[in-house]
Amino acid sequence: MSANLGGYISATFNPLTSGVTATVEYLVVAGGGGGGTYWGGGGGAGGLLTAAGLAVASGTALTVTVGAGGAGTTSSSARGSNGSNSVFSSITSAGGGGGSSYDLGAIGATGGSGGGGPIYSQLGGPGTAGQGFAGGTGSSSSNYSGGGGGGSGSVGVSPGAAGVGNGGAGTCSTITGQRVFYAGGGGGGVNSIYLLNGLGSAGGGNGGLSTSNILATSATANTGSGGGAGSAQTGTYAFAGNGGSGIVIIRYPANCAAPTSTTGNPQINYADGYQIYTWTSNGTITF
Repeated sequence: MSANLGGYISATFNPLTSGVTATVEYLVVAGGGGGGTYWGGGGGAGGLLTAAGLAVASGTALTVTVGAGGAGTTSSSARGSNGSNSVFSSITSAGGGGGSSYDLGAIGATGGSGGGGPIYSQLGGPGTAGQGFAGGTGSSSSNYSGGGGGGSGSVGVSPGAAGVGNGGAGTCSTITGQRVFYAGGGGGGVNSIYLLNGLGSAGGGNGGLSTSNILATSATANTGSGGGAGSAQTGTYAFAGNGGSGIVIIRYPANCAAPTSTTGNPQINYADGYQIYTWTSNGTITF
């Protein structure tokens, strides 16, 4: 017995059961970092952890925490906020690092992936080993572009003497039965002498460019990607984008019994011989 809910299948039971599963495959993506401003660095992606074969205990409620995205800054002397951690059972992914701003005079924040550095060759923040990469270094004065936020797939772009700070690449997952990219870095903010703005990756926010009336944008929700950086010291174009919230997904063979209980209203899908549970808010699951 099932109903189609927005492309997902919500099942009341699975008629093909062969006992309780002992292991699951998981994807745990933390919230992305917010962007910096004043030619600042893009927000770093939330940490991404994925693997098969995680042992799960029967009869115990396993915790699911979905990390929020960090807020982009409006101050030229502050970083964007880091994203929040996401958790499934014993697996914790670190929130993405906030992008730095020029007047702060500091590198991008450390996170799952690091936040980008602002102009004048200020460094991006480090990523967390196995979860993401460092943010890009901001350009020298000849270009005035902040570095891109780090992504789960590559470092954020350091624009150098020419170019812009695009966000680091995200990671493609097929855990839902479809190809979806998660945890890309946010784009760096750019000064008026340049004609392009830094672009986000995998749903990451784009950086701003004031002379072309391009505002920084926020990352897409539930991608764990970083927010775009602002392009001015004050005013509308100083606003940086927010990081995207994270996501937690697990799957295990469809011929195993359904969980005894879930909370947090996970979306339930069957694909490729698996039953799949997707959380976009906090909850639990008990096998």
